[in-house]
Order: sequence, then C-alpha cells, then structure tokens
Amino acid sequence: MSQPTIPQLTARHATLADLVEVLRGQHAAKLDVVTAAANLHAADGRVLVAGAAHELTLDGVTRTDARLLPTTAADNQIAKKLDIPPPYLRRVRENHLGLYDANVNGWLAHDPQRRFLVPGLAAGEGESGVMRALLSDQFRIVDNLDVLMSALDGIRQAGAQVDITSADLTETRMYVKVRSSEIAEYAPDLLANYTSPFSGARGADNPLVWAGFVISNSETGNGSFKISPQLTVEICNNGMTLTEHVLKEVHLGGRLPEGQIRWSEDTARVALDLVIKQARDAVATFLDREFVKARIAEITAAAGVEVTTPTETLEHVAKALRFTGEQQDTIFNHFISGGDRTAGGVLHAVTSAAQLITNADAAYEMEAQGLRAMSLAAAHANRG
Repeated sequence: MSQPTIPQLTARHATLADLVEVLRGQHAAKLDVVTAAANLHAADGRVLVAGAAHELTLDGVTRTDARLLPTTAADNQIAKKLDIPPPYLRRVRENHLGLYDANVNGWLAHDPQRRFLVPGLAAGEGESGVMRALLSDQFRIVDNLDVLMSALDGIRQAGAQVDITSADLTETRMYVKVRSSEIAEYAPDLLANYTSPFSGARGADNPLVWAGFVISNSETGNGSFKISPQLTVEICNNGMTLTEHVLKEVHLGGRLPEGQIRWSEDTARVALDLVIKQARDAVATFLDREFVKARIAEITAAAGVEVTTPTETLEHVAKALRFTGEQQDTIFNHFISGGDRTAGGVLHAVTSAAQLITNADAAYEMEAQGLRAMSLAAAHANRG
C-alpha cells in the first residue's frame, strides 16, 4: 500500500493489522509542539505554528512555519480554549474564512503568553498538515500505537486466549474490542424472549454471552485511556458495557517544556508500564467466570420489568440519554423486531441499534448507554 501525503486519520471496523498500519503512519508523521499563543496564527482557515517545521534548501535545513488544517475536533477545542461559541466558529469556517481567522487571531492576541500543546501530523513539503487538537501544556500524550502494543503485551503476559473482534479509529479516539470465546456463560432468563434483528436467531435457542472488554485511548484530550468490561451476546454481537467497572487513567502530567515534544524513553515507559498492568488486571478481573456470572445475574434481575407503553418509554429514554431522532427510530424498530417487551428488550434494542451507526464515536457512546437505558426504562415502567 502506498503511503498517502497525509496519514489516514480514521478507520472503521478495521482488523488489528489494518489499525496498526494506520497508527504507524500517524506515528511517523507526528508533529507535537508546545508553544505560546503569540506563535500561533490563523490564515485561510489554517493554523500556522511559527518555527515548528523544517525545510530542506540549498543552504541546509531551515526552520519554517508548520501550516496545519484543523480537524472538526480541533476546531471545537480551539473554540473552547479561546471562549468562542463552537457553533459560531463552525459557521464562519463554512461561510467566511476571513471571520474565522479574525476571531481566532483576535483571541490568541488577547493572551499572547498563554501556552498550548498543539498535536499535529506533518505533510509533504509545501502542503498543509493536520492540526488534531489544541490542548493545555500539561496534557501528557499517550500514543495510540504504544497503548495498543502495551495492552496486547499485558494480555499476553496474563496468558489469555482472546480475539480482537473490532478496531476503530476516529479523529478523537481509538477503540479496540477484545473478546474471549473461552470465558462464556449462559443467560437464559435475560435472552429468553429476544430475537436478533439481524439474523432472526432466538436467544432461547442459544443464550450464550462472552466475556471481554474494550480498550480505548485519546491522544487529543478527548477522555482518558480506559479499559471497559463488556459482555457480548453471541446471536447478535450486542455489547453490554459495564461502565461501573471501568479501569482508567487520566492523561495529565507536569508542565511541558516549550518546543517540539520528544518523549524520553523513561517518561514513556512509566505510562506504558501502567497500561500493561491495567491490561493484566482487566484479564484477571473481567475474564473471570465468577465476575461474568455476577454481572449477568445483576443485569437479569433488573431486566424483567415489563414495558407496556413502548413509545412513551423509549421517548423517555431517548430524551434522558440525548439520542437523536434517527437513533430513537432505529431503537424503536429494533425493540419491536427483537420481540422482548421488557426493560431488557430496551437494552438489546439500544446495543443492536448502535451497531448500525457509521460514526464510531457515536456508536461506542450509544452502546455504552445500553445498561443505563435499561434502568431508565424499568424506572419509567414502574412509575406508570
């Protein structure tokens, strides 16, 4: 595969090998700079970082400005850091780049000594690279590729036999689903009345649930590294994320020195040793039969509440969890086709509907709300 001028930014439903290839491309192009606001300047919707790039000339290598095009996520962070309303900044980017530049430059000039960490990806000579975020100079970047390799190392050290069932990369986060086909339990009561909206397979015929977890990380300030336990229903791949048991580490550290960031081996090792340890802990805790049995029992106990007014109940759940109208329609359709008229049926509908969302961030966020949706549905039904 030929290397693009700018590394690939996202991947959806990738294999582990594909994800590693994308991350290696990004890693090679990284341009992470700590600099003062006085060294940042917006021009034609790009952000120029003074002296951050290098150019090869007849006189040798000279410093030049890095010219970076902000991603949508980076624009949102620019707006928040500079106290510009995000919808307004999005509007002027789309309709009036002159106003975009004027607003960004005006607020940068308001506090010229304020320091930022600017994570970027360099491009070919004379081309615009990518600005991925605008962060505090105290943010400690933990590289996606290093996190992934360290987590896999921790899993290997724990001796677990697992499969990587899904890998996704967005502008803001990396997600990797790990599942064990060896650690599985039956959930007959939870799945007795459920039918997969994808295959028509019945939970009563095969109520198997696999143990596993989701590894996620952000290099751009959009949440911390975390490992979230997840139970997966075999007949439909519905993932029940156990948010109350998440292992996580916030990426904040000491003040960073000005200039292009090159993490020392010792600094990186401390962070990655923690990732390895947490991966081992995840295997020991989440891929444990007793843990899985206990969580299935808890979910089953809360799932049996009958939903007699599905339209009202699902509207209540959608409003509380801020699902979009399109998401709400899909959930309703899956609730009907799933055939389970209980709060557990709402759980199944939310987690199956999440699989159809093309935006990985939205899909994982919605999937993680499944158990919360079940609780809200049960409470609403009981109130009625």
